[in-house]
Amino acid sequence: MQWTQKESMLLQDMMNSEQICIDKYTDYADRACDEELRTLFESIKTTEEEHLKTLEQMQSGTIPAMNAQSGSQKQQDSSSGSGGSKKQSKACEEDEYLCRDALDTEKHVSSLYDTCIFEFVSQQARDVLNHIQKEEQEHGKKIYDYMASHGMTA
Repeated sequence: MQWTQKESMLLQDMMNSEQICIDKYTDYADRACDEELRTLFESIKTTEEEHLKTLEQMQSGTIPAMNAQSGSQKQQDSSSGSGGSKKQSKACEEDEYLCRDALDTEKHVSSLYDTCIFEFVSQQARDVLNHIQKEEQEHGKKIYDYMASHGMTA
């Protein structure tokens, strides 16, 4: 498939955003004090790596077939054995910051995909980007659910 100049630039923008997500989730998994949050960040990072590979395939002219993998990540259990109490250690205060930043990042990336979907001529390309956007929205929900179950929401 031959992309327009605009589509090529948008693919590069999306690839850059996915790389930032990968870098953030790698760092955040290392910094998180809660094992559940660490696992969540690692799971999301894996999906972001898949997104980057998909975009790289698209950039090379191939539109990959999308199967129903959006549910492939294990749903994180939002319930906590801590009785819903907030964590008090300074390290765990960092977890709230990491979650808030990750949630803001997911909102931004989802918005980028929303704009890009409208800019592509090929319906197949739009379908692939829509699939990725839905997964980005799922990431945001998982992060929000984690935050809610750990008393991090207002």
